[in-house]
Amino acid sequence: MLVAQVPVDRAVLDAEQARAAGVPALTRFAQGRDVRAQRLAARALGRLEDPAQRETLVPLLTARDAGVRRAAAGAMAQLRATHDYSSLLRTERDPEVRAALFEAAGRARITEANAEPTLVGGLRDLRAMGRLGAARGLESLLRLGGDSLKLQPSTLSGIEAAFLASTDASLRQILLLTLNRARYTTPALVTAARRDRHPEVRRLVARQSAAALANDPSPMVRYEALRFAATCADVYGFIADADEHVALGAIEATGRREGCDRARLAALVTTGRTWRMRSLALVWAAMEDAERLRAIRTMARDTIWQVRVAVATAARLAKDSATVATLVRDSNPNVVIAAMTRAEDAVRNLRSDHAGLALASANLLMNQQTELRPQLARVTGAYLRLAGDGSMTMRDPRVALLKLIGTVPDTSTNALLRDALYDRDPAIAAEAARILTARTGTAVAAGTTALPIPPIPPASYIRGLAGASARIRMRGLGTMTVNLLTDEAPVTVGVFAQLAESGQYNGLTFHRIVPNFVVQGGSPGADEYDGRTREFLRDEVGFARNARGTIGISTRGRDTGDGQIYFNLVDNVRLDRDYTVLATMRSGLDIMDRIHEGAVIERIDIIRRPAAKRR
Repeated sequence: MLVAQVPVDRAVLDAEQARAAGVPALTRFAQGRDVRAQRLAARALGRLEDPAQRETLVPLLTARDAGVRRAAAGAMAQLRATHDYSSLLRTERDPEVRAALFEAAGRARITEANAEPTLVGGLRDLRAMGRLGAARGLESLLRLGGDSLKLQPSTLSGIEAAFLASTDASLRQILLLTLNRARYTTPALVTAARRDRHPEVRRLVARQSAAALANDPSPMVRYEALRFAATCADVYGFIADADEHVALGAIEATGRREGCDRARLAALVTTGRTWRMRSLALVWAAMEDAERLRAIRTMARDTIWQVRVAVATAARLAKDSATVATLVRDSNPNVVIAAMTRAEDAVRNLRSDHAGLALASANLLMNQQTELRPQLARVTGAYLRLAGDGSMTMRDPRVALLKLIGTVPDTSTNALLRDALYDRDPAIAAEAARILTARTGTAVAAGTTALPIPPIPPASYIRGLAGASARIRMRGLGTMTVNLLTDEAPVTVGVFAQLAESGQYNGLTFHRIVPNFVVQGGSPGADEYDGRTREFLRDEVGFARNARGTIGISTRGRDTGDGQIYFNLVDNVRLDRDYTVLATMRSGLDIMDRIHEGAVIERIDIIRRPAAKRR
């Protein structure tokens, strides 16, 4: 990055961070003469997802600089803005810009009459990048168009022809994904996909070829074959799979599928090769009552809290009230959540600062329709305590507690609700307005409608991360090295690096494991609700893809990143332009594939490029 570019970068970044308040500045940058400022401003305007910004972006689609045109097309795609993209494509020669225009055409909210033939024609584009953009446009067109959108038969046959003719794995994957969504298949298509040398392609044909792919060399393909196994007998064959993700999937499938023999899982309770297999088998196995009780009582003393979570579930199913009573007072909040069934336990746990436990307690009281008048002081006290903490990422339990307060027809809480109308979090303000409107019969408006704007890392800090990487050391597994995408997501990368360098990820675990999708971790509460940051991160989406091996930031809605990270185990096309991608894998894909529930992040080191090379 050139030193002269730093002020422009930071000025645009500050305007982007300001959201709506920064639009005038972004508009000036977009309409100015500084090419880099135009690119950055166009991207920022797209990230606002405000249709009103279309008019500023359209002139940039014909700018002299190809980078500006590409950024504008990407922003239009983010806005899902309508335009005559076909006319632009007739004269555009830059392959990157063409790809962006194809994608924008497919993502437009109102589909142009010629969009579908334009995109199919794009599958014959002269450059591979253009063909890939057209494929992305078709996938977006079908996925975002809803159930009512049906592609023309000629379009589907054109997609199949492009699939059969291509050797590009990324292109073939997106084309097959689109055909799968359209429920289009032919014998030639299935045969070609099943024989593809890329597992990401082969897994997408498992629905039609589960039996043929059951012994595929790739675990991701075998997992898909398991998902579409025709019979219980087919499922049983995966229980002994060498890959733990596949084996765990087979145990759960045996337990969940009607008619499967759950008794064959009983032996795994003691002989399963990992604690995950043993604990999952305990939940699903059909066993003699005495044998089950003995296993529950033994495993309830396990030092691994994730095992005790499974035991709590098994104990509840077995109606082992003694074990449930013990585990509901466990030292780990997630074990308590799994064991908690009584209103009195939920009321007691409202005092927890663990977001997941506070949320589960509020939800249990709501679902059981508990008479809350005697406990109203505890409920309001819990809400006020969490509100006083000031952490934006405690949104979920706070909203749940506010809803709980709203179920009690007691006007003594109206003052609390009126204060909540001006809470920093618009979700809290909106819920307070809803409750007060219902109580008073008069429309009450929320006083807060936009998220607060948190400070961002200093310009010098972000500048120092140009070309940097992160080394993620996993306990007992090895080390992954990822390249940080400072240009694509400067604020997100900056916050991630600050957290890493201050040791905030050290010792945290991966708690969410979804094979052939993502693994997620970095929560101090080892759950979905306890964020690593106190403020929400805004989304920095765009051309960075949720490809296999990339790292993204989890959210609970737009602009609500909380510092938890996820790894994409496969190419997750449907996450693109909705979730911020902050890094790409340089080495360690095999480590990523071996991350299971409870895997520990030992430490994350940020490796900076020497200053001379950054320039």
